Amino acid sequence: MPKTNFAHVDQWVFDLDNTLYPPQARLFDQIERKMIRYVMDQLGVSRERADQLRHHYWTTYGTTLAGLMREHDLDPDPYLIDVHEISLDHLEPDTQLAAHIKDLPGRKIVYTNGSAPYAERVLAARGLSGLFDAVYGVEHAGYRPKPEIEAFQMIFARDGITPDRAAMFEDDPRNLAAPHAMGMRTVHVAPEPHAADHIHHHTDDLTAFLARIK
Repeated sequence: MPKTNFAHVDQWVFDLDNTLYPPQARLFDQIERKMIRYVMDQLGVSRERADQLRHHYWTTYGTTLAGLMREHDLDPDPYLIDVHEISLDHLEPDTQLAAHIKDLPGRKIVYTNGSAPYAERVLAARGLSGLFDAVYGVEHAGYRPKPEIEAFQMIFARDGITPDRAAMFEDDPRNLAAPHAMGMRTVHVAPEPHAADHIHHHTDDLTAFLARIK
């Protein structure tokens, strides 16, 4: 049973996008459109080529931003501001999810490859503000993205996370490999399971899963 597998956990790390809100909200569709436009403007390429580069950088480096920084020496801060200026109007508060997160014992943080200000906006729209002890964006990892293990190490050292007492909730299977290697309990939050040795649990309903491990 999941509850026994989390008896040792008192530090909880949550990804943001498609984890603390359902993928049906499709926020990342808006972000991707902003990314494509930004790449078009910065590199002077067509929309098709910009989309190809966006996907290539995400696949190769973990995020589009990481690829732009490494291959084009892009200033990350204007990019992060621009691509996260999206509408959150259709996000709804989730009182049940908020209650289950509040009831988790110990320390709770959010760690996203997006920016911390964007994460705070999403948390507010979901009715989750004030439930987490800290919110970390890619800027807090020196712009190193998940899935790089160095990024996790920087955030966890900064926050004082002890991996063998911690759990990671994440929608991207790639981003659970490093937490698993560090000794964390890993939970893949997504509509469909992904078979991999570094994934301990899968759920398509974070609220229901948290209810089972309290």
